[in-house]
Formats: sequence, structure tokens, C-alpha cells
Amino acid sequence: MSIALETGRIRKIDGGVTAPQGYRAAGVHCGIKASRKDLALLASDRLATCAALFTANAVKAAPVLVSQEKVQSGAAAAIVVNSGIANACTGAPGLADAREMAALTAHALGLSEEFVLVASTGVIGVPLPMPDLRRGIPQVARALSPEGGADAAEAILTTDAFTKTAAAQVLLGGVPVTIGGMAKGAGMIHPNMATMLCFLTTDAVIPPQRLRRALRTATERSFNRISVDGDTSTNDAIFCLANACAGNPPLVEDDESFALFQSALTDVAEALALQVVRDGEGASKVATLTVRGARSHEDAKRAATAIMTSPLVKTAVYGGEPNWGRIVAAVGRSGAAVDPDAIEMWIGGHLVVRDGIAATDDLSSAAEAMKRPAVEIALDLHLGSGTFTGWFSDLNENYVKLNSGYMS
Repeated sequence: MSIALETGRIRKIDGGVTAPQGYRAAGVHCGIKASRKDLALLASDRLATCAALFTANAVKAAPVLVSQEKVQSGAAAAIVVNSGIANACTGAPGLADAREMAALTAHALGLSEEFVLVASTGVIGVPLPMPDLRRGIPQVARALSPEGGADAAEAILTTDAFTKTAAAQVLLGGVPVTIGGMAKGAGMIHPNMATMLCFLTTDAVIPPQRLRRALRTATERSFNRISVDGDTSTNDAIFCLANACAGNPPLVEDDESFALFQSALTDVAEALALQVVRDGEGASKVATLTVRGARSHEDAKRAATAIMTSPLVKTAVYGGEPNWGRIVAAVGRSGAAVDPDAIEMWIGGHLVVRDGIAATDDLSSAAEAMKRPAVEIALDLHLGSGTFTGWFSDLNENYVKLNSGYMS
């Protein structure tokens, strides 16, 4: 039984990138990996508004450089993605290969090459097997379907344990608008711009500058608040296409409709981001961290980032040990303004620090909370109104095993 979409409400729905009107997707095995799907294609039935954000890493992969150029136009109709090989640190030949991927896709879809974006993920420093891609791209183009979102989500995975998809609907000007997405990411995850690959789609009518603004805000509130291991990849990118198939009144003003669209886009991005953390390489737990009372939002983020990326904190989370001293120490070295005598801290809702010192000698309740799959940590610095909430995974021997044999 379907539930009616209510004005002002965001409804989560099943689906991914093909949940909005006018999108098709596919995922196939073309030979980059031994057996798993390794080539995905996402296409809009009409030219779409496009926005994107890319890695902050100074070493940028060839597909990032190519797509950075193409998104300047604010329009795109397709994104081709390979997994298994990152096409990073491959020099001029790698750039030529990324451009050829776009050209092959454009030819297969009858598009202009300028409207095809490219993404890659996998091992760095290895050339793409272009003969496989020359065979695979026409194949994946023929497989495009409104039901192909699940296959595409599978084809973009590397060390991921599961596919990551999300979708939501909202009424804008009385018109149903849908937002969908898929993401991949399990390692090299750090809150410094979209640390993974993510593809968002919507059938909303929205001009490029407004879509860029909405995407940047959604990213700041989701992908820039997660951490698995503190590494930022060479290939990180997040794309958003808006093909206007819904026919809603254009989102051109800072009004209630734009705010609602922003909230829905953020909800989908946050759902994907949390799935990335849950799938952190070797992870067994997800911790939600809230820092409040900082002198500013930037200080709250500095303190939170230091905690989320601390190996000592992350291993304590894995071990279920309420070692709050490690958290206080991370805050102290974060660069945020701190009054050591004012800090308060809760683990699983249990007060463990008051006025910068132990609030209790009995940490058994906090220890029990630390053993759960979902751990909650909160700090109050009592210096201002700055707040930040982020999510991070634990760190254990499984992460070491996986990454010590990644290339083999």
C-alpha cells in the first residue's frame, strides 16, 4: 500500500539512481576484474543540469581532470564509470584513455562527447585495459534500463562489502520530485570533500548554479562528516544530474521549495554517507560523534576531525574501551580553542568527564555502550555555540589485512 506524499514532507523510497524519471543505468563485466561487474553507465533521457565536486588531493586521477573540465558547462547526459583500476598517476596516456572512454560512450549513445562525464576507481598507477573497455562500453550502453540501477551500483564497487543506494521523494510546488543516488567507498575515506564516488540524480527543474549550491551544502552535511581511515583518494568525486523531467516550478529562488529540495538532497547524501561508514574496510562498529559548545563551527569540526581520525580513539571503539583520555587528548591537539577545565563528555549517554576530569570511577555503563555496534560520543567544550556531528568507523586488524594485500 503506497503512502500519499504530503506537502513539506520528505519520503524515503526504495531505489537508487534510476528512481527519478528519465534515467537509465546498467552494470556489466567487461574484463577489468576477474569476474565481478566492473563497468557502469548512467544516462539521462534528456540533457541534464550538472554539478560536481572533486577530490581535494593535489594528485588527481585522469578521469577527475577530464570531468572537471566538462562540468564547467553545467550540462551532462551520461556518466561512464569503471572499477578495478583508478587510472591515476598514468600521465598523458591515462588522460587520453579517460577521454576515449567519454568518446566511446558518446558514440554508443548518440551524444556529443562534451556531455559525457568519466569516473574510475581501483588500483593507482595501472593503465586501463582499453581493449576491454572498447568492447564493454557498447555492451553496457545496450544494457541500459530504468531497472538497471542495482547493476550499476554493483559495478562501481571495489573493496565494498555491499552496494549503497538511496532515494527520496518530495512535493515541490505540488509536483512530486524524486532524488536518487548510489555510492561506493569503504577505504580512503576522510572528511575532505566527497571521499569516494557518488552519483546523485533528480528529475527536478533547477538551474546549474542552484544545483551546485545545493550539492555543496549536501556534501558538507554528509560526505564531509565521515571518516574511515583519514586518507583522501586521488579519484574522489560526487556528481549530481537534474534532468527536469518532473516539471516542477523551477527552483530559482531561496524559497520554501528550494529549502525542501536541499533537505531532500541532503537526506539522500547522508543516507549514502552512513552506508559508506558502515562498510568501512574491516569495520565492526560505527560511532556518532557530536561536538558542541565550540567557539565556532570551524573549531567544532577541527575537534571532531581530530577525534574521528585518531587511531587510538578508533581502536578503543573497536575494543569497547571507554578510554576518554584519548578523546580529550585528540581535542587538545586539534587546533580548536579549548579550556581543559570546562570539557564535558558522554559515552552512550553516560557522563564520563565533568570540568575536564573524571566524572565517575565506575565506567561500566559507558563500557557496555562502547560494545554496541552503534556507539555515541558527545562532548561539550563550553566555549560558544559551534557544533559539528560526524560519523566514523572503528579500526582493527581486518583493515590491516585487507590493505596489506590490496594489489594482490
